[in-house]
Amino acid sequence: MFDDFDSREIDAGEARIFARRAGAGPGLLLLHGFPQTHAMWREVAPILARDFTVVCADLRGYGQSSCPPSAADHAPYAKRAMAADMVALMEKLG
Repeated sequence: MFDDFDSREIDAGEARIFARRAGAGPGLLLLHGFPQTHAMWREVAPILARDFTVVCADLRGYGQSSCPPSAADHAPYAKRAMAADMVALMEKLG
């Protein structure tokens, strides 16, 4: 599973995001659903990596990514916060 992918943890500010990356070409970020992890892409990602730089990440609170403390308004786990993590991840990966 993900044999040709490298693994890394990226500091996205409020969370550490675990991701796997492989391939060359335009960047392609694959996001999992609820309650899954990046592993849901194990069959598809290697095929896509033939033509793209594929990044499979665990959203904050899932899989191997960190779990920031919650708040009364649940803002640390809002879609906006998770999207900001993915922007930071892709920027840091280049």
